[in-house]
Order: sequence, then structure tokens, then C-alpha cells
Amino acid sequence: MAEYNEDAYKLARKAYIEHSCPFERALLSRCVACSRSRRLNLAEREAIACGDPAVREHCLAFYQALHDNAQFALRINPDAPWPFGKEIRAQCGGVRGLGAAMDAAGDESTDIAATVLQGLAQYGEQAAFPYSEIMRAVVHYEPRKRRG
Repeated sequence: MAEYNEDAYKLARKAYIEHSCPFERALLSRCVACSRSRRLNLAEREAIACGDPAVREHCLAFYQALHDNAQFALRINPDAPWPFGKEIRAQCGGVRGLGAAMDAAGDESTDIAATVLQGLAQYGEQAAFPYSEIMRAVVHYEPRKRRG
């Protein structure tokens, strides 16, 4: 069996995906949805791209705000890389928490782009999002258990 070249995959991914989705891990785990995302298959892997660069900027700002706020809640050293499980908790719990804060379902049907845009319309700016309520959802989010 031939050895897999991770560097070649990363180069192909960078060339093929113009606008990556900051919530790609959440979308791949199917804990939330996004009407603006595009699913792609690259080298036998599934990837997610953003189909709306303008909305991506709002999603990216929310993603960064989630990370800033979740460091304390998830007990993460700011200088350390995020473990996969805590990244999933921040992404899935954060989007669902924002949806629930706006009286939406806050489940796997929660649309990331629509929720972020609705949050901006309701709160005026991302700094005004109810992060204390969102962080409760991040802390309480339990990723699905592995099969096997």
C-alpha cells in the first residue's frame, strides 16, 4: 500500500478550497448544519467550503469569539493547541447555544450562517451576543460517542 502524502493533500486542499469554513469540524460531525456550506471530496476525504465569503467573515468572527470565551470554560491554556473534543464542544455547543439564546431549536438542524446573521440582527454586534448563556451550552455539549 502506498504511503499517504499529507503535504500533497494540504496543497491540493488549499488550491481547491478558496474559502474554508471555520465550523468545518462541526459540520463534518453533523451536530449543526449550514445552508451556505459546500461539501467536497478530496483524496477520499470529505471537506467543507464556504459558498458565501461575505457571511464567512461573520462566522469567522463568531468562531474566534467562541474560542476567546471558551478558553476559561473548557480550561484550555491560551498557548496550547485545542484538542479535537474541546474544539467540537466549542463549535457545536457554541452554535447551538446561540440558537437557543434566540429561542431557536438549538439542535443538529441549527443553521450556522442563519444563526450568526440572526444574532447580528438581534444583538447589533457580536460583542453583544449572550456569551454567558452560549458558554453554558459549550460546557454541557456532549459529543456523540464513538461506535465500536
